[in-house]
Amino acid sequence: MTTRPTAEDLPNAVVPVLRHGFPDAESARVTNWSASPRGLATETFLFDLEREDAEPVSLVLRRPPEVALFPDYDLLRQVLVMRRLAETTIAVPAVRWLDRGDATLGSPYFVMDRIDGSAPGDLPSYHSAGLYFDAEPADRAKMWWGCVDTIAEIHQLDWRTLNLDFLSFPQFGTAPLEQMIGYVDSALAWASTTQPPALRRAAEWLRANLYEPEHVTLCWGDARMSNILYDKEFRVAGVLDWEIAYIGDHEADLAWMLFLDWACSEYQATERLPGTPTREESIARYEERSGMKIRNLRYNEVLAAVLLSIPLLRMAHRLNLPPEIDVTAFCAQRIEQLLGDE
Repeated sequence: MTTRPTAEDLPNAVVPVLRHGFPDAESARVTNWSASPRGLATETFLFDLEREDAEPVSLVLRRPPEVALFPDYDLLRQVLVMRRLAETTIAVPAVRWLDRGDATLGSPYFVMDRIDGSAPGDLPSYHSAGLYFDAEPADRAKMWWGCVDTIAEIHQLDWRTLNLDFLSFPQFGTAPLEQMIGYVDSALAWASTTQPPALRRAAEWLRANLYEPEHVTLCWGDARMSNILYDKEFRVAGVLDWEIAYIGDHEADLAWMLFLDWACSEYQATERLPGTPTREESIARYEERSGMKIRNLRYNEVLAAVLLSIPLLRMAHRLNLPPEIDVTAFCAQRIEQLLGDE
């Protein structure tokens, strides 16, 4: 077993790997190396590979964090999703190769092509800084609608034909929503031995109010503008981060997007920027583009708040954060808003 290189040592450690992976690359060197700040669940590094008598290649290397934030984390899962979506109109990066062993870089990793483009950030909120903040109102609307339209496009895919049934959780039940709530129960217990009361209440409420989804689709899982790369004309150029993709209720992705927008605006006492469509407009646009109705948005927004709390609880538990630092406070607050006195 090879010792896992630190983030600082990785640029040098990866060179022999890249020389082996690319033909005629004996003299290849890595330039413009940087760690991406995006995402919690996977470490992501951006770089260029330069070779003699060849154009530089812009690449991305992803590897698991030292502490897993989801109980079922698996690089193969996201690689398979991207490779199978490569056959569709969804703009996913092309995966070069996946190494599931630890003999080369001390942990599994994969290398994929980098898509040119920029993404709004979540920290700080895209309503207060960054690409979305700097854009004109019309371009903000274009970015927002690009995300909603991408969600609708994903949901229109035939996940069975794409052989994505491995994204289900049959160990937790037979129906897709039952499977997801079973996964939530198990993952919460795995993440931490103690959960805030609001999260326990939400998990119990979700199970007590199970229903049969009108449509079962591929769910992106982490559906938000910061997981989209936009070109200079603010068009969708790339759709990223498929770690938590699953088969479930089509309404879940829009609920996730709207929940995180609430966290980036109202929760932070930050005004939503001019040009940002309303929740009602977003629902209408999604229904128009997907041909599917939104009927259980509150349920799925509660589910979103609980799902996002899993990696946050895990992180707090592993870092032994003191009780006064509650990284799930915004999830709990939204749950209380949505459930009220129920």
